[in-house]
Amino acid sequence: MSSKLSQKMGLGAGGMIGGRVALRLDPQALANLTQGRTVALVTGTNGKTTSTMMLSRAVSALGEVATNHGGANMPDGHVTALSKQPDAPYSVLEVDEGYFPEVARAAGPAVAVLLNLSRDQLDRVGEVRTIEKSLRAALTGVPGVVVANCDDVMVTSAARDAKSVVWVATGTGWHNDAASCPRCGDPIHWRGEHWSCTGCDLARPRPHWITGNGFLVAPNAAKVELALRLPGKFNQANAVMAAAAAHVLGVPVEEAVQRLRGVSNVAGRYRTIQRSGHQARLLLSKNPAGWSETLTVVREADHPAVLVINAHEADGRDLSWLWDVPFEKLRGRQVIASGERATDLAVRLTYAEVEHTIVPDPLKAIDAMPPGAVEVIANYTAFRDLNARAAQ
Repeated sequence: MSSKLSQKMGLGAGGMIGGRVALRLDPQALANLTQGRTVALVTGTNGKTTSTMMLSRAVSALGEVATNHGGANMPDGHVTALSKQPDAPYSVLEVDEGYFPEVARAAGPAVAVLLNLSRDQLDRVGEVRTIEKSLRAALTGVPGVVVANCDDVMVTSAARDAKSVVWVATGTGWHNDAASCPRCGDPIHWRGEHWSCTGCDLARPRPHWITGNGFLVAPNAAKVELALRLPGKFNQANAVMAAAAAHVLGVPVEEAVQRLRGVSNVAGRYRTIQRSGHQARLLLSKNPAGWSETLTVVREADHPAVLVINAHEADGRDLSWLWDVPFEKLRGRQVIASGERATDLAVRLTYAEVEHTIVPDPLKAIDAMPPGAVEVIANYTAFRDLNARAAQ
């Protein structure tokens, strides 16, 4: 009832309010709603929503799945999602990193997926090393299997002491938040894909699963083509993490991958809108690591780009992270800075030597581009608002 009222009043999608009311009435609602189900939790800085959708699609091979892949990733959203499908024997939940310890204690997951850890909204979330320590303590109490990214130093440190770990080589390349060891503080030394701490025994584990260029290699050495509809190396990594987690729950690799191939749109991410002679692809990026990967994707085609930045509470009001994004990759391309904080973005683009203009309204910015394909990259509330306006 609360969720429907929120929708009717235009206050939101209703993914949180129903669960918030339920938790006020019964603080044990999450534990009660997960009891008797096989639960998978997905957390990390980037890729949670996409990986949750992928994993829920794969696990649906086993039976009905209750999931919150719309992005309501705190306990309120979990209770709402689980309440809507009370008889589903499986549950796949996206979990905000800060809430993971609480949710893991309540849900007792059969599998926990740890994607990556990097800076994200420092004024709201805090330092990544604080998050790593919190996850490290929580993962030791997870009764099931932890599926973890062994190419991420922070993830490896957080997951290493868990009871059972399946390591996945993702090949993802953001290392700027792990120059030093999260355990002893000494420098991390890289040799190709391998890394190790110079002061303690923390080092890259041997992977059980490997992400290749368009394929995965399973623990039995079987090579399976991914053929995803979603772009980018990072989505291949998300897919392999999802396939590994689904395999833990009993889904055959080939069956899991076949279901992942059907994912083309994740809560509006990656969809293309038609507007005034333009085909605008909408991409969500929220922090330096996410923007770095997205800029790699848009480099594959020399399309004009609209970059949209807001700074609401949900985005993080501190925009200093813009200076860690490699906007230099956009040199030589037609670029428009947009959003409520377009001028802050424009300053960063100027120092990156990226020629640009400023059009604060994202839809007007798209209209100002030459007809044809346009890449639109926006942070959280900018992306949400743009999706809503485009649907009108």
